[in-house]
Amino acid sequence: MSTRAEKIESPQVPDLPHASWTNGWRIGHEVVMSGMTGHPVTRQAAEQGQPLGAYEQTLMVLKKLEALVQAAGGHKHNIVKTVVYVTDIADKDEVGRARKDFFEGHYPCSTLVSVSALVFPELRVEIDAWARLDVDLRMA
Repeated sequence: MSTRAEKIESPQVPDLPHASWTNGWRIGHEVVMSGMTGHPVTRQAAEQGQPLGAYEQTLMVLKKLEALVQAAGGHKHNIVKTVVYVTDIADKDEVGRARKDFFEGHYPCSTLVSVSALVFPELRVEIDAWARLDVDLRMA
């Protein structure tokens, strides 16, 4: 017997009509999310000459992931794994600081990878994530 997949829809993280991907799926108790970035806010900030740093971008992305998990019926402490892509490994400390501020001491598993570029030049951080709605890391 297969488990039904449900597309996650959130006004804070809308699926783009021209996209060839889905932002998130709920499959049973599991939530699988595509890589998120701070776009389009990062683009607007860069155009105004005020590019966002890794800390700000990381918090913005984590809030998008949280919105998707909430739309699936959960909360940020259901996020059990992240993969963080940075364009400059020197940003690792700012990413870590944002994670500490966001997850409040209840940290999911994580992988940090340095990549040569992301889809737009102003992006410094992209994060994809997995959540389990039947797991609350605050209870671990």
